[in-house]
Amino acid sequence: MPAPTPLIAGNWKMNGLVASLDEARGVAAGLSGVTARVALCPPATLVERMSRALAGTAVLVGGQDCDARESGAYTGDVAAEMLFDAGATMVILGHSERRAGHGETDAVVADKVRAALRAGLEPIVCVGETLDERRAGQALAIVTEQVRGSLPPELAGHAFSVAYEPVWAIGTGLTPTIAEIEEVHQAIRTALMGAFGGEGGGVPILYGGSVKPTNAAEILHAAEVGGALVGGASLKAADFLGIIRAA
Repeated sequence: MPAPTPLIAGNWKMNGLVASLDEARGVAAGLSGVTARVALCPPATLVERMSRALAGTAVLVGGQDCDARESGAYTGDVAAEMLFDAGATMVILGHSERRAGHGETDAVVADKVRAALRAGLEPIVCVGETLDERRAGQALAIVTEQVRGSLPPELAGHAFSVAYEPVWAIGTGLTPTIAEIEEVHQAIRTALMGAFGGEGGGVPILYGGSVKPTNAAEILHAAEVGGALVGGASLKAADFLGIIRAA
């Protein structure tokens, strides 16, 4: 089976004002010759404006989270249908910051994945272990369990990706060795094949732990790495393009 087309997705987290759209335009302007798929996921306040700013370009726009419910009296929550209506085509789900800071379980993430599919959004589903779990030798078991619990069977036949986030590497400057990255990505691939058969072989597995222009090439060419979920480095067009061009 041919390798899936790489996906390089930028997660702006809780950053970005209208002036930041110039950086998004800069990314779009620098994609000549790039074969990877490229996405930017700004805060919900910018999804519609970024979608308009990038209309007609190769950059996809995504949300950073969605509620599992379609509508209702849920102050402050954003439904998948709302993201789609604002111009998003993707959504990040189960990010480690949501799991840790908002208590999201695998079951909650799976419900959000179903909501994304219901609305026509392509999910990027995040999994990953903490430093304590890695030191205890549980990394592969934890990540495999998260894949199985967070990816509902309804994903079969739909486009989606899985992002591996070693939680202990996000924003710390720490990066796992290439051998450690490959080991976890292979475990994810095995879990995907177990859940979705041959389809599981075509799902991009993104790496999402402190990816920078300086380490992107080595990481993106590791076995079973099918792209990257980029945090801080996606806020500046020059840095993000450096990662994109390394794919």
